[in-house]
This record gives sequence, C-alpha cells and structure tokens, in this order.
Amino acid sequence: MGYASSDHGDDAPLAVKILVAGGFGVGKTTLVGAVSEVAPLRTEEYLTHASVGVDDLDGVSGKSTTTVALDFGRITINRDVVLYLFGTPGQERFWFMWNDLVNGAMGAVVLVDTRRLDVSFASIDFFESRGIPFVVGVNCFHGVKDRTQEEIRRALDLDPQVPLVLCDARDRVAGRDVLLTLIDHLMAAHSRTTPHPVA
Repeated sequence: MGYASSDHGDDAPLAVKILVAGGFGVGKTTLVGAVSEVAPLRTEEYLTHASVGVDDLDGVSGKSTTTVALDFGRITINRDVVLYLFGTPGQERFWFMWNDLVNGAMGAVVLVDTRRLDVSFASIDFFESRGIPFVVGVNCFHGVKDRTQEEIRRALDLDPQVPLVLCDARDRVAGRDVLLTLIDHLMAAHSRTTPHPVA
C-alpha cells in the first residue's frame, strides 16, 4: 500500500504518500503543519496586487499568503506505517502541479470549508476521476458547525462510501484522526479489491 519501499529490512515502516487537497484558503497548510512531526516544508508567498482578479479571495479576505508549490510533512502512525503528506496549492493557476504531485499517492484528504463548499468541487472531481480513495475533512473554523454532515454530503454529492469527518485543522489530534480515518478507508478499499482464497 506504499509509494516507496525500503532496503533496510523487514522492520522498516511502510511509507505512504498522502495528498492534502482542497480549495484556496481551506486550511491545507495549517493541517500539514499541525500534524507533522518534523518542521514542515512550506512554499508560501505573500499575496500581491498581481493576484487581484486572479485569485478568488471571497470568504478569505484576511488571508495574506498562499502556497505556490506544495507543503510537505511527515507523521508516524505506528511502527509499521509512516505517512508523507503533500499539501497541494489551492488556486486554479497552480492546478497543473497536481498531476505531478499525485504520482505515487495512495490516498488523499480533501479539506472543505462549509462557507465556500464550491471551492472544493474540483478536488473531489480530481480524485474521483483518477480512482484515488479520499476522505473529506470539514474544517470547522472557530468551532462553527453550521451544517449537518448529511447536508454537506448532499452539497458535495459524495459517494456514500466516502468518509466525512468534522475537524479543526489547527488541532494535532483532530488532524491525526482525519488521517487515521483515511488509513482505515484505504485498508477497507484494499480488502474489497483483493481476491480472497477459496477454502
């Protein structure tokens, strides 16, 4: 289930590549930074006047920086599994990078903001079209839960098998819970596609 193997013997943990995706300003950089056990690599730049009319700041007018390439972090789930997290850029003008970032990815977390659900439609379509398992993390900014899970599912037109988790992207434990949900989802998907021996 990993994107990379190790030559250090049978005790080496399995390396699993995970993408953290979603629209502009939904909390991808924050989530990667909150859960990473190493100092995360960030490629943030300040928004400038050149982005006016290009980047949609509706609902995130207080945002002053943006990811222009990727965020990278690492979290050890247990002695057997290590996740390598790649946060994708959210603005449409950087979407061309997703085709490279997705190589080797086993699954994804799609972060959504209930105030701007439409900015995450493209992320969901991207993973659905490539058959990559994903979970949806609903980033409840400031603890606000203004929609039920069922309302969010309907609005996003989610397949019933896609897990949806309410979270706070700033909280390490909440972020870890989202990732554990994804691991469970990947394992369930793997078991559904693996032939079972006939007794």
